[in-house]
Amino acid sequence: MSTQDFPTTMDETYVNNILDVLKNGIQEIQWKNNTQLSFEELYKNAYTIVFHKHGEKLYTGLMEVVSEHLVNKVRKDVLNSLNDNFLQTLDQAWNDHQTAMVMIRDIVIYMDRVYVRQNNVENVYNLGLIMFRNQVVRYRCIQDHLQRTLLNMIACERKGEVVDRGAIRNACQMLMILGLDGRSVYEEDFECPFLNMSREFFQMESQKFLTEYSASVYIKKVEARVNEEIERVLQCLDKSTQEPIVNVVGREMISKHMKNIVEMENSRVVHMLKNDKTEDLASMYMLYSRVPYGLKTMCECMSSYLREQGKALVLDEGEGKNPIDYVQTLLDLKTQFDHFLTESFNNDRLFEQTIAADFEYFLHLNSHSPEYLSLFIDEKLRQGVTGLTEQEVETILDKAIVLLRFIKEKDVFERYYKQHLGRRLLSNKSVLANSEKNIISKLKTECGYHFTSKLEGMFRDMTMSKATMDEFRQHIHMTETSLSGVDLTVKVFTTGYWPIQLAPPKCLIPAAPSHAFEVFRRFYLTKHSGRQLTLQHHMGGADLNATFYGTIKKKDGSDVGAEGAQVTSSNTRKHILQVSTFQMTVLMLFNSRDKCTYEEIQQETDIPERELVRVLQSFACGKPTQRVLTKEPKCKEIESGHMFTVNDHFTSKLHKVKIQTVAAKQGESKPEVDDYRKNEIEAAIVRIMKSRKKMQHKVLVAEVIQKLSARFLPSPVVIKERIEGLIEREYLARTLEDHKVYMYVALKGN
Repeated sequence: MSTQDFPTTMDETYVNNILDVLKNGIQEIQWKNNTQLSFEELYKNAYTIVFHKHGEKLYTGLMEVVSEHLVNKVRKDVLNSLNDNFLQTLDQAWNDHQTAMVMIRDIVIYMDRVYVRQNNVENVYNLGLIMFRNQVVRYRCIQDHLQRTLLNMIACERKGEVVDRGAIRNACQMLMILGLDGRSVYEEDFECPFLNMSREFFQMESQKFLTEYSASVYIKKVEARVNEEIERVLQCLDKSTQEPIVNVVGREMISKHMKNIVEMENSRVVHMLKNDKTEDLASMYMLYSRVPYGLKTMCECMSSYLREQGKALVLDEGEGKNPIDYVQTLLDLKTQFDHFLTESFNNDRLFEQTIAADFEYFLHLNSHSPEYLSLFIDEKLRQGVTGLTEQEVETILDKAIVLLRFIKEKDVFERYYKQHLGRRLLSNKSVLANSEKNIISKLKTECGYHFTSKLEGMFRDMTMSKATMDEFRQHIHMTETSLSGVDLTVKVFTTGYWPIQLAPPKCLIPAAPSHAFEVFRRFYLTKHSGRQLTLQHHMGGADLNATFYGTIKKKDGSDVGAEGAQVTSSNTRKHILQVSTFQMTVLMLFNSRDKCTYEEIQQETDIPERELVRVLQSFACGKPTQRVLTKEPKCKEIESGHMFTVNDHFTSKLHKVKIQTVAAKQGESKPEVDDYRKNEIEAAIVRIMKSRKKMQHKVLVAEVIQKLSARFLPSPVVIKERIEGLIEREYLARTLEDHKVYMYVALKGN
């Protein structure tokens, strides 16, 4: 029949005849007998039916033909293959059906464009998918058998057996396509049962692994399982299943056993940290990062161990804990955990912040931490490090500065550092001049300009002092002024930069050095009128030429020679004694006498008692190689009535002998920070109130703490005391309405 013979109107019989032609054509396509078909004629027939408003009959008839074929042919074939080549038969039927539906869609494409759109029904191709899903895939025993087959194959593969991955992949792709634009069919018919089965499997496997393996091996087993599941998803399943199955593995094998794993006997996280198991820690980190609160659990375990180690280091003072060893052990600990951070924990912010908080915690447990850190830097800058280059020393100092970040009382460190820097500059002991300036630059970056401004001022003073001394020596040479045989070097400090005392300890300097200093004073004040010079006796030093006349006896009474001394005549030995100003003042008394009592020395030098006792102990009770005086009675205490005599039998292997001053008792040299902090707190309060004019007590206290936290943490109690002091001095006042609200009182001139 040709469409050319079609009348302009179509009766029922004519329509049915055309539908029969289309039905036969569709059936031939489904049976793969389509080689003799004229697709053009079939298309024209379908077009004519739809054009004459019989689209519903064509749509309904198409459904019946396709459904009949699926039920009577396809479903029977699949059912017959349940026990033999099931997946292959189903896959072939699925591929044949898709091919047939593409051909059928092309024949009735006009119906898709007109009837389907107008009536809002499924297009022909999707209609074919829905019918295949309902009539075949979701047919009772086929649906169950497909699910069991897929799950059994995956279970077998997990046991190490080889399975047909292609068949699994094709089945999963079919289920995804049958969901049309969603994944509901795949999810309901496969994924949910698959995840439930996996949950049970991994639950049992985790129990088995925990009883058989250490934490390290367990982690590797779980990691292998995760990788295996991901690889299976990529090769066989839909990629959307990757996240759910990894979550199942994580939940069953990690989340439910997090505490047990990190605390396993002989293989827990602490064991890994102690034995530097960076790879094991990295594996654990990667796995724990997959589950909620996993990294938090691991981080807490690490933190507990770190705090335990750090606390043991800072509180283990031992017998006179060496500050250098104290800081070095902390640096070693920091280096160790920095290594874990980069190699095991992927520079994770949580671990980084936890390590910093832990160091801050245990450094605060030892009040000497700021002092010890300053002493450590002082040691490296004075002596360097044997066998290391200047660059390597720089690296060590950089790490030391990092420790400063964790010290809350930075103002205490600053005052100690200022003391130690002053000693290095005065004694020219720093062997790394560039490092000194680099440290100042790093401190400025770390703590701000306010922290280093005075330290930079100390360096400027040293430069200016050198220039001043050059001018002074030139002046002495030109005027031929006598300094009474004293080779004088003066360093002029700016008050406020250096750790000097506005009222220095008293000391009656001997005539010769006193005269030399007066000559310098007149020279300096002539050039800088209006300035004042105050001699800081406790910070000065001297090199004394000393001659000892007595013979040196062995224990058997025979004479021995002097190795380091310059011997000018029989048993006359000359040494250069390096001493402090106080020590010089005491020793020069013995130029005119053989003996002195404690009272005579005290009266003629006017040195404070505490300092004088330390000086005399260093001469008479110190190391045998430094005992230039003898005392009666022979004991370590220095008391009234004790007699001191020059030790004419003194000798040393060294020509130049440094007399060490006995160290002050613990607490005597600690910077007085309380008064300084009070001033800092008051200054912060005034600055804040001057800006805000009126503030509540709690708000003011909180802002003061926030402003000063970079240097130290002020106590709210102390802040309240300083507020009361400022109210008494009329810098602040309470409001009449509320005594807990303060207002700034403007001073005259403000």
